[in-house]
Amino acid sequence: MENVTTSVSGLDDVDLELLEYIEDDFDVNLEELSNRLGLSKSAIHYRLNKLRDKGIIEGVSADLHPMAFGLNMMMISDISVTHESGYADEIGSRLSDIDGVQQVYYTMGDVDFVVLSRAQNRTQMNQLIDQMVDIEGVNETSSRFVMKELKTDRKTLGNMSAEMREAIIEADD
Repeated sequence: MENVTTSVSGLDDVDLELLEYIEDDFDVNLEELSNRLGLSKSAIHYRLNKLRDKGIIEGVSADLHPMAFGLNMMMISDISVTHESGYADEIGSRLSDIDGVQQVYYTMGDVDFVVLSRAQNRTQMNQLIDQMVDIEGVNETSSRFVMKELKTDRKTLGNMSAEMREAIIEADD
């Protein structure tokens, strides 16, 4: 995953509106986008290509519901490690390679990593924890098990406030 430290410049209200539509449903066709945004299909196509070139649109994927595969157990694990040169990249990579791990975050504070993982049963959860503990440099883990998922929306624009969206547009002024 690439580190991004600044927002991309050159976006306008139409870009944000276009991105919000495709973030909600990438299968929407150019004709429908053209009608919604009041732009020609070629203008929509041009904007989409520009947004891909800038790295704003990273790819096209299907959102698969984990419950459909029996992955109804979610675990949030805090991982504390020994601090040696390069530990963040090395241990982060090893945590990321564990099957069932969906997200890994290197953090500052009381813990070094936060790991989100899914499994179908307790045996698989125990195996996930065992694999985390077996990584050289991992000192301690503390895991919580999600009882009910209240919000799992991974949308970027769809979850931004009007103030946040305006800051993107104003960054170019």
